[in-house]
Amino acid sequence: MLFLDRLEQNIRYAKRHNTHVSVFFLDLDRFKEINDTFGHEAGDRLLQHITQRLKTCVREYDTIARLGGDEFTIIIEGANNKQLVSIIQKIIYKMKAPIQINGYTMHTTFSIGVSSYPEDGDTTEILLRNADTAMYKAKDKGRNTYEFYNESMTEQVLKRVRLETDLRQAIEHGDFQAFYQPKLNALTNKVIGMEALIRWEHKTMGMIPPDEFIPLAEEIGLIAKIDEWMMRHTLNRANQWYQEGLFLGKLSLNISMIQLEDDNFIDKVKKIISQTDFNPESLELEITESQIMKNPESTISILNKIKALGITISIDDFGTGYSSLSYLKRLPIDRLKIDKSFVQDIPDDEDDTAIIRAIISLAQSLKLKIIAEGVETVEQKDFLVESGCENIQGYFYSKPLPEDEFRDFLTQLS
Repeated sequence: MLFLDRLEQNIRYAKRHNTHVSVFFLDLDRFKEINDTFGHEAGDRLLQHITQRLKTCVREYDTIARLGGDEFTIIIEGANNKQLVSIIQKIIYKMKAPIQINGYTMHTTFSIGVSSYPEDGDTTEILLRNADTAMYKAKDKGRNTYEFYNESMTEQVLKRVRLETDLRQAIEHGDFQAFYQPKLNALTNKVIGMEALIRWEHKTMGMIPPDEFIPLAEEIGLIAKIDEWMMRHTLNRANQWYQEGLFLGKLSLNISMIQLEDDNFIDKVKKIISQTDFNPESLELEITESQIMKNPESTISILNKIKALGITISIDDFGTGYSSLSYLKRLPIDRLKIDKSFVQDIPDDEDDTAIIRAIISLAQSLKLKIIAEGVETVEQKDFLVESGCENIQGYFYSKPLPEDEFRDFLTQLS
């Protein structure tokens, strides 16, 4: 209340004297991780240390407030953009130094959004809202940085709000579709599997790819419902194709750390497999190497439980996630998928050809199956086969197809 009152007074003063007043909205990066790791008492002490640091970065007549949790605001009177940037840079510099609490060394940073009167609003509500919007833009840029508000941000926020509303309705109305991309053995031209990929058929915007709505679904807590729909739907569809004799390979689904960190994930998988009467040995779950390396010890434990169900496990985008070989040998995996970034320039790029040969050799040594994705040309396919990778996925055989077209694809090969 005191913060809002002071901001209101500063706006009135700026109106009378034709000056500026600016609002910083500061959000501590990864504060939840510190609380979860070291406890709330350590988190509270960290906030106290940070408050003292902030005091050294502003003038005596500026106002610092903590709105709650890990959110701070600062009111800066009569400063131009150059002076505002100088204050921000001082805050970022001060935050670089580690903080010692209870014998632990802690590091944290701020994402900072800035709005100013009169350019970005003329009320406390609008200035605070726009500074908050700018802060989220800074966080999206990678944290430990700042962003000045501009009008395009409001349009982006409105678009996001509309998309969130539409996404919730899409879950209720079943507006999702499953597309399938086949995996083939290049020597026999037989389908050995298919990767199921979710798509959203928006009523006015058309087909929305997953990289546009999956991050939003994760952020607002809807991803579990979408994943459950996808697994149940594709298992039922694969069963139908099995019964028609059209498909005998494995169905692959992508999973994320959010799913693996869900305490009920294993039970959900068991329940869906039971309800769909699906053979778990015909199911493959793909997880990216970078996701695994976020928390390898925990991931190994969870993947072992999945493996015990008879489900195949594949590392997606292999070669891009900087995994340790010591972890690789402990992971209960069955297959490595060579990332398309290594495939796209073969056989002309010597570095990529060397990397692919090394990955194939590694897989063979560890007795793992291997497949390459993103294969588009006969030259790429031939090089992979000659190097020992017979299993192929990519546009050379087919792009991801909606269910009717994929069924036709299977029919033509059967």
